[in-house]
Amino acid sequence: MGGGKVFADRKVVVTQPAQGEFKAFSAICTHQGCTVATVAGGTINCPCHGSEFRIEDGSVARGPASRPLPAERITVQGDSIEPA
Repeated sequence: MGGGKVFADRKVVVTQPAQGEFKAFSAICTHQGCTVATVAGGTINCPCHGSEFRIEDGSVARGPASRPLPAERITVQGDSIEPA
């Protein structure tokens, strides 16, 4: 399954659900505001209370978070990913 990277300094997580497809979401967990730490196994993972979000759309895969991660806009050019 696809992976991703957390850009904690920009508070954005970028995922690649499929080859050549990039999505971006807020890196701030909707549960209690912690910054998510990893992207693994198809989910964006928060270390504070174990919430997991799907890399395809930011929706909740496992609580305690009850709201999805908000989408962020990015621009992808070659190997560069920038906020839009």
